[in-house]
Amino acid sequence: MTALLLALLVPAQAGDWPWWGRDASRNMVTKDAAPRTFVPGDFVPGTETVDMATTRGVRWVAKLGSQTYGNPTIGRGVVLVGTNNAAERRHDLTGDYSVLLAFDEDDGDLRWQLTVPKLGSGKVNDWEFLGICSAAQIVGDEAYVVTTRGEVVGLDLDGHADGNDGFDGEAAYMQGPGAPVPSLDPAIDADLLWVYDVPAELGVFPHNASSNSILVLGDRLFLGTSNGVDWTHTDIPAPFSPAMVAVDRVKGTLLAEEASGISEHTLHSNWSSPTWVPAGKDTSAMVLFGGGDGFLHAFAPEPVDDGGLQVFRELWRVDGNLPEYRAVDGAPVKYATPAGPSEFIATPVYAEGLIFAAIGQDPEHGPGKGLLTAVRPDGSVAWRYPDLHRSISTVAVHKGIVYASDYDGNLHAIAAKDGTQLWVHETGAHIWGSPLVAGRYVYLGDEDGILHVLRTGRKLKVESQISLPAPIYSSPVVANGVLYVATQTHLYAVDGK
Repeated sequence: MTALLLALLVPAQAGDWPWWGRDASRNMVTKDAAPRTFVPGDFVPGTETVDMATTRGVRWVAKLGSQTYGNPTIGRGVVLVGTNNAAERRHDLTGDYSVLLAFDEDDGDLRWQLTVPKLGSGKVNDWEFLGICSAAQIVGDEAYVVTTRGEVVGLDLDGHADGNDGFDGEAAYMQGPGAPVPSLDPAIDADLLWVYDVPAELGVFPHNASSNSILVLGDRLFLGTSNGVDWTHTDIPAPFSPAMVAVDRVKGTLLAEEASGISEHTLHSNWSSPTWVPAGKDTSAMVLFGGGDGFLHAFAPEPVDDGGLQVFRELWRVDGNLPEYRAVDGAPVKYATPAGPSEFIATPVYAEGLIFAAIGQDPEHGPGKGLLTAVRPDGSVAWRYPDLHRSISTVAVHKGIVYASDYDGNLHAIAAKDGTQLWVHETGAHIWGSPLVAGRYVYLGDEDGILHVLRTGRKLKVESQISLPAPIYSSPVVANGVLYVATQTHLYAVDGK
């Protein structure tokens, strides 16, 4: 493992939150304390602008689109978050686009935006008005994100402030179907370094949305492809296309792909994000991927040649489902039924010597049986926790306790050592995002727009419940003492002052 690779496994600045999950372990835990309560304020009558005079403890509020599922990341003074184009900040590009917005960390002013035209195939590949779901990864003065078109793009974090670097086709890139090529506006448009079109190059068929975030290891970008089923929800158009690939971070070219049969056995789609596990006493380093086949896969990070194709060698796989989820008395249990099997949407987490991963399904499928599994780095199962319902949330592990939320609206505190239930907090609303541990508190948003703040520990203690004016589908994060909470329509930067 090179020194450069190791250096990129931790944030460049200790207080930043530059990646989804903060670092390569994906464990959303920080020692930095965050405000435990605040007043989000009221809108100026007849507008979607928050009257800052009515807020308390809020540094700034930025208008997003009308649907926001992207998770904020913060680095080098820039806050990145994916959403849709409902705010129409670039006034000549109106209608259905996906955007990545870059705000100034200090005052929330817009620095630039990446504007991505939608695919013409509609919701089967690129759901209308959904917006960018991927969290951008910040490395130095660059950022990387997966667009709603399934592309991977490299971006200059400074936008065009330092000139046009790398890619020289930003205007043509923004051209929507049937629309003229817009003029480049350096004052607002993103500065692209390169674009790698995963579906076009690898025959991938993204289902509904491209929803995964990148794992950065040195000059390699590991990512899921969102390859999945077609509109019938039964046929897989690209069964032999990869579910996970690695792209060169500098050149924007394909380096290698998995070839373990994940796509061929995918239940719905491959929406999970990769995770890194360093080498241990008796185990080698590995990249983890929660597959759309319902298995947790471990791959060696160094590809091998397989008949001229660079592929990642699979080290082991563990079924995230109990046997009875897949079959009863030899008869397969139907997918998308309450008792049926599920895939991985949540990101695996490596913490305290174990890997934690929960299964779930597209929320449109409704509630059903879930499972949280703790796996040792050698691929053996340490324990399973069947009381967790279907989950699309990534867990947070802090001082021997796993904090795991499920779509049904429950936050579970589980002993990391043996899977014993410690307590359950019922929010009363669906949960899409993931819990954050900051200092001594757990933060979690729900579909009713409530931000729940609970004390960490073996006993349930609710600290506060803050009501925001729109649903919270993304995950709260903390950077440099500021708590960031993205609702469907606004991003709140809360410093408690």
